[in-house]
Amino acid sequence: MMEVSLEEIKRDPAVYLQRVEAGETLVVLRAGQPVVEMKPVRAEMTSLRPFGLCAGEFIVPDDFDTPLPEAILQEFEGR
Repeated sequence: MMEVSLEEIKRDPAVYLQRVEAGETLVVLRAGQPVVEMKPVRAEMTSLRPFGLCAGEFIVPDDFDTPLPEAILQEFEGR
């Protein structure tokens, strides 16, 4: 992590932008006090997750989509 003054960034912002793009984190100081932390933005996932990623990790019970018992429904509804 590199500390740099606001005045230094104003002189040549492209140099510091290149450093951040290269993966470096900069802390910008104003009057010797840290004001901003600049770090690269992580690239978002460009591809979809593969189908069946968790295949075999868990089993959905056969009664998964059966209606809940009336007593449980009443508790959800606050009766």
